[in-house]
Amino acid sequence: MKKVIGFVALFIAIGMLIMMITHNRLIGLIIIALLLLVGYNCICSS
Repeated sequence: MKKVIGFVALFIAIGMLIMMITHNRLIGLIIIALLLLVGYNCICSS
């Protein structure tokens, strides 16, 4: 289940990266960084 949550967080972060081109960049960067960290930790932890 942790790996599924990790994949979801990573793909949400990728989508937000695309959204960042036209919207508020500071909030987008903060949320992207948090989701990437959560996704990385969920996928790489055993």
